[in-house]
Amino acid sequence: MRLKDKKVIALVENEFEDLELWYPILRLQEEGATVDLVGQEANKQYIGKYGVPAQSAYAFTDIKAENYDAILVPGGWAPDKLRRYPEVLKMVQHMDEKKKPIGQICHAGWVLISANILQGKKVTSTPGIKDDMTNAGAIWSDEAVVTDGHIVSSRRPPDLPPYVKAFADVLAGQE
Repeated sequence: MRLKDKKVIALVENEFEDLELWYPILRLQEEGATVDLVGQEANKQYIGKYGVPAQSAYAFTDIKAENYDAILVPGGWAPDKLRRYPEVLKMVQHMDEKKKPIGQICHAGWVLISANILQGKKVTSTPGIKDDMTNAGAIWSDEAVVTDGHIVSSRRPPDLPPYVKAFADVLAGQE
């Protein structure tokens, strides 16, 4: 299992896109990674856009980003809430500074925008936030997956298989 001993933060907040949270978590766990669901509150049940629940194991303030190898930001409407938490922005900024993998799909780009880490980065997202991404200095492309160093981005649920494979490859050090 190539991701054995890898620890990943999966951010969660209400109205996450169900598949964009759960598909990456399950695929990374299949490869041996430990994935911790982290929300504003520990042991809280968050509900996805389509009603699938996710229970956080930890609160943002319970963990230290330096103890993790990567971070995943789901899409849906959750990113609009996640980007308002200073602790989330600090986690994303830490991962960026240390060049640890950051996965973002769909509207998750909003979190990276608010963390101010996209200047000059090649990314993709749902086309609905293309202008937001480019206004933040990103170089946007309409592709299923775009990998720029440690940042792996994707557009939407149909792109999940290549997105999670690319993220796992970066996490495993096999770009």
